[in-house]
Amino acid sequence: MFADRHDAGVRLAERVAGLITDENVAVLGLPRGGVPVAFEVARALGAPLDVIMVRKLGVPFQPELGFGAIGEGGVRVINANVVRMANATPEEMTKVEEREEAELRRRAHRFRASRAPVDLAGRTIIVVDDGVATGSTARAACRVARASGASRVILAIPVGVPDTIASLRKDADEVICLETPAALYSIGAWYVDFTQITDEQVVELLHRAANPVAKGMPEKGSVPESASPEIAAEVLVDVGPVQLPGQLTIPEKAEGMVVFVHGSGSSRHSPRNRYVASLLNRAGLGTLLFDLLTVEEEYDRGNVFDIELLAERLSQVTGWLTDHQVVDLPVGYFGASTGAAAALWAAAEPGSQVAAIVSRGGRPDLAGPRLSAVRAATLLIVGSRDELVVDLNQAALERMRCENRLEIVPDATHLFEEPGALESVADLARDWFADHFRTSLG
Repeated sequence: MFADRHDAGVRLAERVAGLITDENVAVLGLPRGGVPVAFEVARALGAPLDVIMVRKLGVPFQPELGFGAIGEGGVRVINANVVRMANATPEEMTKVEEREEAELRRRAHRFRASRAPVDLAGRTIIVVDDGVATGSTARAACRVARASGASRVILAIPVGVPDTIASLRKDADEVICLETPAALYSIGAWYVDFTQITDEQVVELLHRAANPVAKGMPEKGSVPESASPEIAAEVLVDVGPVQLPGQLTIPEKAEGMVVFVHGSGSSRHSPRNRYVASLLNRAGLGTLLFDLLTVEEEYDRGNVFDIELLAERLSQVTGWLTDHQVVDLPVGYFGASTGAAAALWAAAEPGSQVAAIVSRGGRPDLAGPRLSAVRAATLLIVGSRDELVVDLNQAALERMRCENRLEIVPDATHLFEEPGALESVADLARDWFADHFRTSLG
């Protein structure tokens, strides 16, 4: 039903924006999965974004049964009936609260650092999650928002169980839900990509929301005095008969530009590539995330594996980037799956000035005829449990004549979904690009 949480957030934002008229509104995402969805809602409304920190209070000896919840600012919601039925003593309840309060403070500091929480008093508050099954966390969040002084509480979610949605209307003034399937199975079943969101991604989204970037691009070579530390723009690149949408970000004093070349089944909205791009931006590297094919073209699977077509479009996009950059910068490619093959193919073109390439779980074998002509320094990253792709990358490495290296991430599979795996990819990519961009700049 949804490509990923970004897609869900964009679609949810369209619905919410048409219903909200109150200007005194704030958006709260339930960490961690609800924050990417909430980010898009907040951006569409031009509203502040924050996390809503909620901790369930579990009955001693039966912690899955909640007798209440706590939130920041000393907010405390207690279900007296559950306390009575569980026969919990005041001492036992106090121990549970103290433990959960300590964890709440730790997480709040982790996500916000020194930023103060958004003041909820007198505001319309939109609580956002990536979906609800039992609804216990969403219910607690609505109650905490209400107890924090919200004048109106709206729960907005992409997908949820009909009975749960109906029951949540007792805790929220309004519930907005895009899809209410009779058989949910699991929230993740309604997403093509339901990759776990990391703490680092939550922190990055909150930072971006608190420090919005300037929209649009200045003329090449001129940066206005009032420019933000980062220039960002949604762009359209003409490549023959079609236009390709992209997201361009250029940090202040950028040392290079990394073009993301998405593989089969992914897009510029891929949470994995967006996460890597955000870390590159924080390291002072510009990024361009764009789609090699239009939505209509992707229906023909032959296009997805037409490496020559993809490489030709990548070369055109690189040429466009050179013409529109704010400053002259070395360019690198970050390719995934078939996108890695397109990156290598394009880099092998005569006259290519690409400085460095990083392949994540790539298929360099699909660029076989061109591998020996690649001159850009190339780093191949593969998960150790992605055995077939490991073999393909090792064989490709032997055919390459440029500076190259193969990095195998321990215990990682093809999509690098394991804890810490994607962080390893991002660190390796950052260091590889930074080192070779500096060499290129002399």
